[in-house]
Amino acid sequence: MAPTGTTRLAVVIGDPVRHSLSPTLMNAAFDAAGLDWTYVALEVGASSLPDAFAGVRALGIEGLSITMPHKESAAACADRLSPVAERLGAVNCIVNSGGLLTGHNTDGEGFVRSLKHGFSFDPNGKRCVVLGAGGSARSIVLALSDAGASEIVVVNRTLGRAERAAALAGDRGEVVALEGAHSDLSDADLVVNATSVGMGEPGPNDVPFDASVMHEGQILVDIVYKPLETPLLATARAQGASVANGVAMLAHQAAVQFELWTGVDAPIDVMLASVASQLG
Repeated sequence: MAPTGTTRLAVVIGDPVRHSLSPTLMNAAFDAAGLDWTYVALEVGASSLPDAFAGVRALGIEGLSITMPHKESAAACADRLSPVAERLGAVNCIVNSGGLLTGHNTDGEGFVRSLKHGFSFDPNGKRCVVLGAGGSARSIVLALSDAGASEIVVVNRTLGRAERAAALAGDRGEVVALEGAHSDLSDADLVVNATSVGMGEPGPNDVPFDASVMHEGQILVDIVYKPLETPLLATARAQGASVANGVAMLAHQAAVQFELWTGVDAPIDVMLASVASQLG
């Protein structure tokens, strides 16, 4: 749909951001829903972030997506935060309501939605292992906890960061060193690689753990999506586990943003297809 004088605008900001798949995702969704919206990517440096938020208010930009490295700084620029964004201290989505900017974090909800959509998997009562303790890992830990997971084990090289991530799950959170995680990985219903290991041009041994411990009946999600098939996914699939890359999480977290801005159910199948086409 070509922009008109009444077209509503949404923007993604980051540094860098020109590689972002979000414009492809969101514009496909707006077109499929028949909405007069358009979505563009704008590169914004850290020192310009407060000015960017002022510009959102001044220009009446109705939706704002935030990507690296601004998610934590954006929380301080918002007028108010959703409960999830407040607990995480990080924002990846802004809803502009007449100049009042509310910060949300849709990563965790998008992840849980992707599990239900792709595997009909409900985390309630399930044992989960999350590798990593960065922003994505923390959002996943919190979302799995809120969805009722019975146990969430965080595995990370830095103990302090792992403890902070596990604390988001309360008494269901646990920290385990990688060397001692064999039984946790083997017993888990769900294993999530939320580290960057395997991203880019991985070698055959570029994996965060030995996936030969996995087996049929388990789900492994590697939130990396470039490449689409990491060595970790290939090994786990060969062991009989069900596997997914990060494409579904990317699309589903964007779908949550779409719904926050428009109040319309997101056309998730269209969004998934648009990303698949973009990634080839």
